[in-house]
Amino acid sequence: QVQLVESGGGSVQAGRSLRLSCAASGGTYGNRCMAWFRQAPGKEREGVACISAGGRSTNYADSVKGRFTISRDNANNTMYLHMSSLIPEDTAMYYCVADSRYLSCNSGGGWYYAAKYDSWGQGTQVTVSS
Repeated sequence: QVQLVESGGGSVQAGRSLRLSCAASGGTYGNRCMAWFRQAPGKEREGVACISAGGRSTNYADSVKGRFTISRDNANNTMYLHMSSLIPEDTAMYYCVADSRYLSCNSGGGWYYAAKYDSWGQGTQVTVSS
């Protein structure tokens, strides 16, 4: 399995932007679809965005469409989540995840199902204040 380490979280005011990074090591990074999940206290884990292995295809949760952008740099084994127009409802622990079986977000079940992914990072906290 690939090891994943997130960074870039922090505390910001509503309306501001943050960029999360996910550094991968120990595996074949470029052959995996990858995604970001988040979990707020007392709430279920939620798929935020997914990107295919080649980076050409992306999916987003309705709650972040138009505000968040997922991207990846396969040459440097890094994935990003650029978050803009942040709102307090975006407050959560954000996790970087990878699926070693499929190149596409839409293979092996819906991209928003946590069970699809077999590698998880430790998470980075994002807190948005009003």
